[in-house]
Amino acid sequence: MVTERFVEVDAGVELFVQDVGSGDPIVFIPGFTFTTEVFTHQVEHFSKTNRVIVLDPRSHGRSSITLEGNDYVTHGTDLAKVIDALELKNVTLAGWSFGCLTVWEYLKQNGYENVKSLIFIDMSPKALSTNHEEDWVEGPLNDIGAIYNTYLRNAAGQREFIKAYTTSVMVQRDVTEDELNWLVEQSLKTPYYIAANLFASGMFSDYREEAKEASETVPTMTIVADHWADTAVRFTQKISPKSSIEVLGGHLMFWEHSKEFNELVEQFLSVEN
Repeated sequence: MVTERFVEVDAGVELFVQDVGSGDPIVFIPGFTFTTEVFTHQVEHFSKTNRVIVLDPRSHGRSSITLEGNDYVTHGTDLAKVIDALELKNVTLAGWSFGCLTVWEYLKQNGYENVKSLIFIDMSPKALSTNHEEDWVEGPLNDIGAIYNTYLRNAAGQREFIKAYTTSVMVQRDVTEDELNWLVEQSLKTPYYIAANLFASGMFSDYREEAKEASETVPTMTIVADHWADTAVRFTQKISPKSSIEVLGGHLMFWEHSKEFNELVEQFLSVEN
């Protein structure tokens, strides 16, 4: 049975939460401007054996749109409130993209008492560096600045950015027009002026210490995309030496290659149980 509810995390701010299945909980946190909808294949698969929770962060999807707290420090606090409201214990936290920042921030604020294991999906703990040829970063500083100052200034720019990012980075195969429109629609549920706040917050984050501690404290898996695998694997081995590392697909590999992704997660969870 699928339970859908709203959890109040701040005055007048509610997060949409979907709660399916029973057993040890897995919480999936979407990335920059995306929604619970991208994890449909994971909910369907893992709810057969686990309690699966997916949430829309504040100002995403069906959650409240608010001008306050559109940063990953607040998102980490929000995640703690959802975990408390649902009385979750023995949790596997699975963050995708900027959702990984939410997980690292949650750990920074709350520690590991309720955490069983961690899955980080295709996100460096430090998105920007002047040494972008060796460090795992989102891109050269000038390119990142251009995205902020050119594309995230209005809804049309946000739409153009997400379309280009989807076809060049997120998905490896050719997407249909309907698929592309659906993915862009998920992102555009977050207004462009909030997307710009989230983009800046994510790019200026530095969770290298939290990533190292996480890999040393609980079982941790990092899944990285093919297109930057060489750099991402080396960087992860240096920053999070005890994390297992897998390489699969594009940035949205759990959607495009859901069978292979689910098998990787299943194997990880079976070893850690």
